[in-house]
Amino acid sequence: MRQHIARLALVVKDYDDAIDFYCQKLEFNLVEDTRLSETKRWVVVQPPGSVESALLLAKAVGEEQLQAVGNQTGGRVFLFLYTDDFWRDYKKYTDRGIDFVRSPKEEPFGTVAVFEDLYGNMWDLIEPVN
Repeated sequence: MRQHIARLALVVKDYDDAIDFYCQKLEFNLVEDTRLSETKRWVVVQPPGSVESALLLAKAVGEEQLQAVGNQTGGRVFLFLYTDDFWRDYKKYTDRGIDFVRSPKEEPFGTVAVFEDLYGNMWDLIEPVN
């Protein structure tokens, strides 16, 4: 048996703001943006070079979902973005105004720093040890 996680839903306030952040600041690819109704779209973004996993940007509906935007994991790091060049991406992201809430650090598993997305979700940027 072979399985993989293909999509992870990320609750957002606004489709276009989220697309702009992920595709412009992080340089993700916009894989799909399909209108399903007047208020709902199927929006998928994916890091460059990724082949199996992607984010489904899901617009919050109702007060309960709006409260979860930016805090889907109760304040813990939520997503882990692996890179083949930590310092290239760290510099690019800081130049684009992305807020790193934990400074770069060498760990046994690689170089890592924590940044926030446009809603405050925390991400690890990691260059793993080969």
